[in-house]
Amino acid sequence: MSHKKTRSIFWGLFALSSLWFGYKLETSDSRPNIIFIMADDLGYSDIGCYGGEAKTPNLDKLAANGLKLRNFYNAGRCCPTRTALLTGQYPHSAGMGNMVSFDDQKISPGPYQGFLDPNTPTIAEHLRQAGYSTYMTGKWHVGERPEHWPLKRGFDKYFGLISGASSFFEVLPEKRKRYMVLQDQEYVLPKEGYYATDAFTDKAIEFIQGQAPQSKPFFLYLAYTAPHFPLHAYESDIAKYEALYLQGWDVLRQQRFAKMQALGLLDKRYQLSPRPADIPDWNSISDKKNWARKMAVYAAMIDRMDQNIGKLIQTLEARQELDNTLIVFLSDNGGTSENVDDRKLGEPGKRIGERGSYGTYDAPWANVSNTPFKLYKSYMHEGGIISPFIMHWPAKIKPRTGYQNTPGHVIDLLPTSLELAQVPIPKELPGQSLSHFWKAKKPKTRSLFWEHIGNKALRHGHWKLVKEHGDEDWELYDLSADPSESVNLAPQASEKVEVLKAEYEVWAKQVGVREIPVKK
Repeated sequence: MSHKKTRSIFWGLFALSSLWFGYKLETSDSRPNIIFIMADDLGYSDIGCYGGEAKTPNLDKLAANGLKLRNFYNAGRCCPTRTALLTGQYPHSAGMGNMVSFDDQKISPGPYQGFLDPNTPTIAEHLRQAGYSTYMTGKWHVGERPEHWPLKRGFDKYFGLISGASSFFEVLPEKRKRYMVLQDQEYVLPKEGYYATDAFTDKAIEFIQGQAPQSKPFFLYLAYTAPHFPLHAYESDIAKYEALYLQGWDVLRQQRFAKMQALGLLDKRYQLSPRPADIPDWNSISDKKNWARKMAVYAAMIDRMDQNIGKLIQTLEARQELDNTLIVFLSDNGGTSENVDDRKLGEPGKRIGERGSYGTYDAPWANVSNTPFKLYKSYMHEGGIISPFIMHWPAKIKPRTGYQNTPGHVIDLLPTSLELAQVPIPKELPGQSLSHFWKAKKPKTRSLFWEHIGNKALRHGHWKLVKEHGDEDWELYDLSADPSESVNLAPQASEKVEVLKAEYEVWAKQVGVREIPVKK
C-alpha cells in the first residue's frame, strides 16, 4: 500500500473517531497545551540540573517541579532528530536518513531524499486536525525548498531559520541560501538589535498571545539554534563565565562529574570516560584565554536561552495557562567536535562571540559537554545520542526528586502528544507514549535503533550494541552495570552480539538503511 493511500485512510479513520468519541474542540476544550523546546548541539551535562556551570534557573525550576529523565535519546544529529520529533518515525522512514538536500539534481526519493516525506503526517498536521493551533519558531532543517517549509507541513504560523546554522546577529551571505522566513515568505532581518534566541522567543510569545487565553489548546515547537556554532553572545552574558573557564577542560570535567554525582544523576555505576588522546592536557596549551573565551561564549548562549525560556514561562503564568501546559525540553544531539575554520566564514580580526566572528568550541570542550560519556554528535555512543530531558505539567505531573531510569526516545514525543490530544495513536508509529511516567503503568521493554553516516546502534533493555563506521567489530555494553560504555563485553559474549546484530539488520532493512563503504 502506498504512503499516500495509507495517509488518506488514516485521516478518514481519524475523522470517524473524532465523531465517535465526540471531541470537544470549542472554547471549553480542556486538553493541555503542548510545548517542545529543543536546544541545538547541547551536551548531556550543559544545563545546571544536569551538571553544568551555565546559569539555567528557569530550566532547573521546570525540572524540580516536573520529571527529569536519566536515559532519554535523540537521533544523534540535527536533521534526523528533528525528523523523528516531527513525524514520530525513525529518520530513514521519513526521508532523512542523512541530512537535508540542497541540490534538486541529486534527489533520490526514499530514505535519503533529504526532506520530510510528504506522505508521512507531522505532529503539526495531526494536532491541527484535532483542533490545536500549531506554532513554530526557530530552526526547521528538514526541507530547504519552499514546498517543504513549515506552513506546508501543518503549522499555522512560523518564524525562523529554514537551514541549519547562521549568525545569531544576521543572515550570512554563503554559497547556499540561508532563509529566514516569516510564515512562508523570506524575512529581512533588522540591521541592528537582532539576536536569534531572543527573536525566536519573542515571536513564539506573539503567536501565543494572538489567541484568547484558554480558548483552544496550542502546540508550540520552539527550536532554538543555541548553542550551535557560530559562537555568538552578548558581552554582558559572556563576562559571567570567562574567568570560570580559565580553569580548563580537565578541571571542569572533573567538577561536572562530581556535581552530577551530588545531584543523584550519576551513581557508582558511572565511570568518567578518559580524555581522548587527541585532546591535550589543559596545562600544556599556550592560548588559554582564547580557549576559555570559546567556552564562556558557549555558556553565555545557554544562559541567554534560559533567560528566554523564563520569558515564555512568565507569559504562560500571566495567561493562567502554565498549569495545563506540557513543556518538554531536550537537545537534538550531543556536544559537537566540529571545527569550521577552513570554511573561512568569519571576518578577520573579530573576537570569538562578536558579530562577524564564526567560531566553534571544538572537541576539548565538547568532551566536557558530554560528561561522563565518550564521543560526540553524529556518533551512536552515548555521548552522541543521550540528552537532558525535562517534562513539566503541573496539572498531571507531580514533582519528582531524582531522575527517572526508563529509557525514552524522541520518537515517543508524537504518540505522547496524540494521547494528550485524545487522538488515536496509529499502530505504525514505532514509539510509545511517555504518559507511563505520570500514570501507574509499566512500559514494555523494547528495542531502540540508530544509524547515521555508518555509525550504528541498538539498545534492547539494558543491552547496547554499537559500532562506529570503519570499525570491523561491534561493541557490546551492559548499561545496567556500565552506563558509560567503559567495558566492551563483545569478545566474551559473541552469541548475544549475534542475536542483537540480527535484530538490528532486520530493522535496517525495514527502514532502508544504506550501507556506506569503508574507505581503504
